[in-house]
Amino acid sequence: MEVTASSGRHRAVAAGSGGGRKRKSVDVGSGGSILSLGTDLLCRVFALLDHFDLVRCSVICKSWNNLIYTSSLMRDLYHKRKPHLKCASIKSDMLETSVKIYLEKIAMEEHKLSLLRGSVKLDQWSGHHARVNVCRMKRGLILTGGGDKVLRLWSAESCNYLDEYVSPEMNQLVDYDFDENKIVGLTSSRICIWRRHGQRGIFQSCEGIFTRGLCMRYIDPEAVIGCEDGRVRVFDMYSGRCSRIIRMHSGPVTCLTLTDDQLVLGGSTFGNMAIADLSSGKRMGSVTSCFSPTGLKCLSFNMHSYSVFAGSTSGYAHCWDIRTLRPVWETRVSPNVIYAVHHLSNDTSMLAVSGIDGVLRILNQSTGKILSSLVIDAIEGVPLSSKNSHEVVQKKVRRLQDTTCLDIIPRYLRPPITCLAVGMNKIVTTHNEKFIGVWRFRMNN
Repeated sequence: MEVTASSGRHRAVAAGSGGGRKRKSVDVGSGGSILSLGTDLLCRVFALLDHFDLVRCSVICKSWNNLIYTSSLMRDLYHKRKPHLKCASIKSDMLETSVKIYLEKIAMEEHKLSLLRGSVKLDQWSGHHARVNVCRMKRGLILTGGGDKVLRLWSAESCNYLDEYVSPEMNQLVDYDFDENKIVGLTSSRICIWRRHGQRGIFQSCEGIFTRGLCMRYIDPEAVIGCEDGRVRVFDMYSGRCSRIIRMHSGPVTCLTLTDDQLVLGGSTFGNMAIADLSSGKRMGSVTSCFSPTGLKCLSFNMHSYSVFAGSTSGYAHCWDIRTLRPVWETRVSPNVIYAVHHLSNDTSMLAVSGIDGVLRILNQSTGKILSSLVIDAIEGVPLSSKNSHEVVQKKVRRLQDTTCLDIIPRYLRPPITCLAVGMNKIVTTHNEKFIGVWRFRMNN
C-alpha cells in the first residue's frame, strides 16, 4: 500500500494482496514508513478505501487485520464516506456487531443497488472456435466451454485468457465445475478431472458406468451425475468408482444442485423436483409446479434462506422452500424457455434469470417480482458473433421499461442466454455462440 497527497487529502492505493506481489514499505512525507503511522491516521487512510480494498489490506499483516476488524473509528469514518448505502437492512445495532459482518452487509447492499439502478456496460469477446454454452465463475475466474472439447479459463476482471484444458474424449463436454485445485468435467459417459496446478494430469472414469449424463455437480470428493434414465449416480472422484445410484425420477434428470448438508436436488423433464440424501441415497420427497407441468432446465440453491430456484421450459421461474416442500412463489417471467437462474452465494435478495429470449432479468428472491430487465443496446446493426478474436469489445446496455415490447428489439441484440454466473457487481453470460459476455454493474453515487 502507498499513500500519496492528492487535492489536500490522503488517498490509499491497495497494491499488496493481488497477483502474488509483496507489500512494500513506502515512505510517507519526509522519510517515515507507513508502518510508523499512528492508529488514528491509519484508520483515516483505511476509511478512504472501499470494502474490497479493506479486505485485501486485512490480509497484509496481523496488526492491520486487527485494526480493520476491531476499530470503531475506522468503521465510523468509513460509514460517513458511504452515506448512500444507509438502508433498512443496515441498522444502528450494527455498532455492536463485528466489522467483518458490517462490511459484508455493505457489500451486499452495494451489489443489490448496482444490479437495480447502477450503470451497466458489457465486455464481450470471442473465446472459442465453436459455440460456448456453459460458464462458471469463482474467485475472480471464469471457466467457459461446452460446445467443443476445450475449457478455457479467463480473468473476470480483465477478461484475459489464462489457461485451457482439453478433453481426451471424442464426445463434447456436457457440464463442468471447478475449484482452486481442479476442474471436473462431464461428457455423455465419462467424468474427467484436470489438475489446475503442477503436473497436468487427466483422470477418466471407466466407460459404460452411466447412461448419457445430462448434468453434473460436485462436492469434493464426489461428483453427482444426473442421467437420462432418471437416476443420479454418485462418483468418488479419486477411486473412479460409482458409490451410489439414486432413483430420482421416471424421466431424465435435466438439472442438479447440492446443499451444504448433503442433499441433492434434481429437476426433471416432467416439471417436478426430487430431493434425496446424498450420503444414504434415500429419496426424501418431491415438489411440483402448480402452474407449469413442463420441464425444469436449471436449479440454484440458497443455503441462507433454504430456498431453491428453478427455471422451466414454459418461461416460469419457481421458488420452493426445501424445509416445507412448498412453493414460495411461481412467476412467468419470460414467454420462452428459461435456461439459467443464479445468485451470489450469500445474497438473499437478488436473483438473475435468463433464457431463450435473450433478456437478462433481475428478480426479487422473496417475491419473484421482476425488478430490472436488460438487453444490449443498438450497435449499428452488426451481429455480435461477427468477432473472431479474443479482443474485448465494450457494448452498451439498456434497461427495459415494463411496457417495452420485446418484438421491436432485434434478435441480434438479445441472443439467447444459455448460461449465467453471478459475481459481485458482475454477471457472466454465454449465448450458444462463440462469444462470452461480462455485464459489469456500477453504482451511481
